[in-house]
Amino acid sequence: MQRQKHEWKVETDEGTRLYRAVHHAKEWVFFTGMKGSRREKTELEKMEEVDEDVWVMLRNVLFRKYQRRRCSWKLIEQIDKRLGREPEDYEE
Repeated sequence: MQRQKHEWKVETDEGTRLYRAVHHAKEWVFFTGMKGSRREKTELEKMEEVDEDVWVMLRNVLFRKYQRRRCSWKLIEQIDKRLGREPEDYEE
């Protein structure tokens, strides 16, 4: 399977936080950073420890892509397994 990159953003009190998840060779690597201005590029840092909230956000992003046929159901199943949940546990 080829490398896949998924990005999303979350509004926080400090500003907009960007997330990037890269899936390659059955491994996920996460990056995050605060959104920069037009002149300053956003610098993303690798996340060493990934909270469950971030996994749930990624799962939601992938589910929306799956609905548009842009993502494989296998990726969602892998995340559900990692979280110890069933697909029915989510309110879509």
